[in-house]
Amino acid sequence: MRLIVHDLTAAQTAGWLDQENAGQDSEILNDDGTMRHCVGCFGCWVRTPGTCVLKDNYRHLGRRLADCGELVLVSRNVYGSYSPFVANALNRTLSYVLPYFAVRNGETHHARRYETRFRFTVHFYAEDMTADEIAAARALVQANAVNMGATDTSILFYDRIEDLREAWA
Repeated sequence: MRLIVHDLTAAQTAGWLDQENAGQDSEILNDDGTMRHCVGCFGCWVRTPGTCVLKDNYRHLGRRLADCGELVLVSRNVYGSYSPFVANALNRTLSYVLPYFAVRNGETHHARRYETRFRFTVHFYAEDMTADEIAAARALVQANAVNMGATDTSILFYDRIEDLREAWA
């Protein structure tokens, strides 16, 4: 299964990045206004291990991440980081990892809760991205990939959503 998380509007995704066109083996998460913000309580680690304590449709994002073969993020590049919605969605996957640490690539990262691993693809878009914003985004995605135990990582940049749409086809 491919899990796609994006911050685009319905008008921007019509005909290409909607459930009808993404493929039956894809699940799409977009900002429909119902995802509560992670509060950093670590309840997904200590109170209800593997499940977020916030009672909404996104409380099992860690498990959904474990069930996917590829995680695809489509995000506006915001100063070298993810957009608020995409960042919140990633925060809500915290239960995918354990509160314990392991050393990987000479760095300290979270221990894995699940044995399954996935491919990690990130599409950033924004007009006039600076070299610093691109470098920061690359470093962020690489760190996220190592922390989540991704098998392979692709990071792509687009100046316009139309360019992203063409590349997606």
